[in-house]
Amino acid sequence: MSRFVEVPYRILPGETLDALLESFVTRQGYDTTDTGEGMNGWVKELKGQLERSELIIAHDLETESTEVLTLAQWRSFGRDIADDEEEGDI
Repeated sequence: MSRFVEVPYRILPGETLDALLESFVTRQGYDTTDTGEGMNGWVKELKGQLERSELIIAHDLETESTEVLTLAQWRSFGRDIADDEEEGDI
């Protein structure tokens, strides 16, 4: 069984999804004045990216944490995990 599970964003309650997206904006260091709508503008933009499959939500079953990731982050993270598994670190 895989340690990481992709979570379909549509199954999350609205408040939970918004909190995950706000955390992503903060973690990525986005300027919330860029959209003219502050954090709400970024949340709307990121929801569009989720709809276009440009972002994913991943849940780590081991740490019980959930994160929003770009596809590049997910692929990079996935390769790092595969490397660790090959070396016996996981």
